[in-house]
Amino acid sequence: MKDEKAEFSARLRAALKDARIEASPSVLEKRFNSRYAGPPVTAQAISGWLNGKAIPRQDKLRVLAAMVGVDAHVLQYGGRPRVGEAKGAWEGLNPAERAMVDAYLSLAPGHRKLVRDLVAALADRADGKGDRAA
Repeated sequence: MKDEKAEFSARLRAALKDARIEASPSVLEKRFNSRYAGPPVTAQAISGWLNGKAIPRQDKLRVLAAMVGVDAHVLQYGGRPRVGEAKGAWEGLNPAERAMVDAYLSLAPGHRKLVRDLVAALADRADGKGDRAA
């Protein structure tokens, strides 16, 4: 079991590096908890994930995987995604786009709505549905 935890830690650190996210418990605590719907996770718990002392439960693992843009199965076990498993939410996004989504997720709810409305208006315009007067 100890090897499994160490291997998970190595995969997590590599995924964080690829996503250009600092592998720091305090940095991850803020980013993770802004996405996780459950009780806040402590920096101490995250330190355990990073240092090979613990593996998060599935609900937390899914949030971590989405945060770093990898498949949850791959993050937990390594290798390739299982057959039929849904593709990751980050597929097709470059690092700048991932950073933009991270910034969006850190916004207050009212600001998120403003951004969603702006993107919807721009998308309507690009599809030829929007106002052509401008």
